[in-house]
Amino acid sequence: MSGSSSPASVRPPRLSLGPLAEAVDRRLGGWTDGDAPTRIWEKDPTFWPAAPAADVASRLGWMSLPTGDARLIADLTKFADEVRGDGVTDVAVLGMGGSSLAPQVYAATFGTRAGYPRLHVLDSTHPLAVPTLAGSLDLRRTLFVVSSKSGTTLEPNAFLAYFWEEVARTGVNPGHQFVAVTDPDTALDRLATARGFRWICRAPPDVGGRYSALTVFGLLPAALIGVDLPALLDRARAMAAGCGPDVAAEGHPALVLAAAVGEAALAGADKLVFVTSSSLASFPSWGEQLVAESTGKIGKGIVPVADEVDPFDPMGRRDRLIVSLTVRGESNPTLERGLASLTAAGAPMIEIELGDRLDLGAEFFRWEMAIAAAGAVVGIDPFDQPDVELAKDLARAALKAPPSPSGAAPDAAVRADDPGGLADAVSKWMSSAPPGGYAAIQAYLPPGMAMTEALQRLRGKIRRHLGSTTTLGYGPRFLHSTGQLHKGGPPTGAFLQLVDDSLPIVPVPGMDVTFGRIIRAQAAGDATALRQRGRPLLTVDLGSGGVDAVDRVGEAVHG
Repeated sequence: MSGSSSPASVRPPRLSLGPLAEAVDRRLGGWTDGDAPTRIWEKDPTFWPAAPAADVASRLGWMSLPTGDARLIADLTKFADEVRGDGVTDVAVLGMGGSSLAPQVYAATFGTRAGYPRLHVLDSTHPLAVPTLAGSLDLRRTLFVVSSKSGTTLEPNAFLAYFWEEVARTGVNPGHQFVAVTDPDTALDRLATARGFRWICRAPPDVGGRYSALTVFGLLPAALIGVDLPALLDRARAMAAGCGPDVAAEGHPALVLAAAVGEAALAGADKLVFVTSSSLASFPSWGEQLVAESTGKIGKGIVPVADEVDPFDPMGRRDRLIVSLTVRGESNPTLERGLASLTAAGAPMIEIELGDRLDLGAEFFRWEMAIAAAGAVVGIDPFDQPDVELAKDLARAALKAPPSPSGAAPDAAVRADDPGGLADAVSKWMSSAPPGGYAAIQAYLPPGMAMTEALQRLRGKIRRHLGSTTTLGYGPRFLHSTGQLHKGGPPTGAFLQLVDDSLPIVPVPGMDVTFGRIIRAQAAGDATALRQRGRPLLTVDLGSGGVDAVDRVGEAVHG
């Protein structure tokens, strides 16, 4: 994990774009003539004409992160050593969106270094997910990292309330086992100070959540599992230098990617399909938020696609742009054959090769700059997320409404145990799917391997039936990721919302609400927002059927 000295891969990606190549070349030439690399580094708001100058001035702090704060890195490493010395066996990150996705990538990519704690990330409010994590931990030997940029996000605050009480029940001082990661002087900052949290990590306020992988939101969890932070940031620093203001756009590692992604979207290839080496399998989940939340607004956007069932089937379409991320020396014959078949079929493609896993630091920076620049191509403000707050407001309204006597799904839902009604509803939903669009499964269900496998089976059937790209997200996690695109992006999505009975009843201490009510309110708020935007939506109530009920939905699709 540490000790590798190979330089970061700072070359531009390899492009195989066919008819798109001419537009990309024009874009890059125009950027060079217009001195775009310098303008980006100078935070010139005219590079993003659709963005308010205030957004540009206050949201580009991520550009200076690779230069790092040596004292911060030393403090993070020292803290990780202290935690390890105290016998902590597990670290639980309690967060959502930008505060949870990067830690998941670090954990999946690097694993846990020998002698360091295991990392768990909780980003589901499902009442089965929360106690399941609690039951898997020795609470006396677990460090809880409560992560929230704003300090007011509902889910991390609910997680904090639950686990604080659970730890207190063991008879130990909870404060010593909690860390806060937040912006300065937020409600979480003040609460952590009042409760005597073991440490408060304050993040730079000029870095948005989806651009925060190289801030303490990502680096603290990485340090706690033993990732070599100096080496990781060396790679990010090398990428930042390779993307510097004096580098012509035609040879610029980030702007070449930006031009390809942006021009492809303008030409109709607006589905960005990720395929990766096995060690990078979690990277697309982080990329989903970066791409969707940055570009999906005012009726425009790029649809990121992670874990597609059969990404190598071109389906005779030209609405997909494939991006492959591989690690040099990792053999993957299936991936290699698939990419070769796509090349033979003439599918537009971007290929990026990392020298080793530590180049992840370089890729975080490359993609952040590339998607910010792609926003200028698409014609949006890549730094705001106007429709995320809409769903939050509607969820809060649903939480204030009296709970239904049964605690069941909304009246608009069709039940999975009604075969006739389900088949009819699924048929109507599929017929409403926009041609050339995408189908999104929104699973307000307990995450797990068996559930994910069932959802992927369902996803495959929808894809084959519609001939459309598909996406899958667990709720409420996707609300902080692709949810912005769903409501604010192009009207090309059809949405299948899956809910269940949300048992058992798990109260949130001090909040006069249960986790079941929270997740139902989030599903209801999202459904209302989608309907307000005229998006095709079907809600299916799985009851207590779990995986079997998901498969019944798949049978209705097949039928």
